[in-house]
Amino acid sequence: MANATPNQQSASAAQDFVPVQEIRDGVVILKNGGLRLVLICSSLNFALKSEEEQSALLLQYQNFLNSLEFHVQIFIQSRKLDIRPYLTVLEELEKNQLNELIKIQTREYIEFIRTFTENTNIMAKTFFVVIPYNPPPFGGRGGLLAKFWPGARRGSQPETATDKFEEHRSQLEQRAGVVEQGLGRLGLRVVQLGTEELIELFFKIFNPGEIEAPQLTESAKI
Repeated sequence: MANATPNQQSASAAQDFVPVQEIRDGVVILKNGGLRLVLICSSLNFALKSEEEQSALLLQYQNFLNSLEFHVQIFIQSRKLDIRPYLTVLEELEKNQLNELIKIQTREYIEFIRTFTENTNIMAKTFFVVIPYNPPPFGGRGGLLAKFWPGARRGSQPETATDKFEEHRSQLEQRAGVVEQGLGRLGLRVVQLGTEELIELFFKIFNPGEIEAPQLTESAKI
């Protein structure tokens, strides 16, 4: 049997600290058997609201929290703003511009934006709501993990695992509906992250220095 290379050993050791077993159909499956569904949420400028509006929002938010019969986690991701897509659009406009004066002004504007963002840390905040669901354990050798995921042990039945997964995902989606309705009363928009968006999110969390991360798809943008 061939020995693992140092890079393989390092990757294996790093994976031991990641609690995620897999991501399936927009659901995060943890190594302990728990399930998580992640919603991306819009924001509002509370400081610009009048006192009456602020009081109404606080009361509505309080009612929302009191109405929940399950825990939620609010996660705020703060990262340096990636200005590259905007610069790409501007460069394309400059290339197709026929008016020479506007073309020069566009080029100067591009250089200004690039220099400004290089010298100033402009942070972008993204808001997420994590909804948990911990399936109740059921009997049988190997426990929940053995029956929930195909291949967890010999003799597991894929049909049963699929049925259980769909049942638990339905519970999660019901909870997501409650959260979406409650936040909607605050004037916030909520979108559930799919598998690709979740992969991107975890990529950015565990690779904070990586700037070449894939971008959120249009369906997951708020």
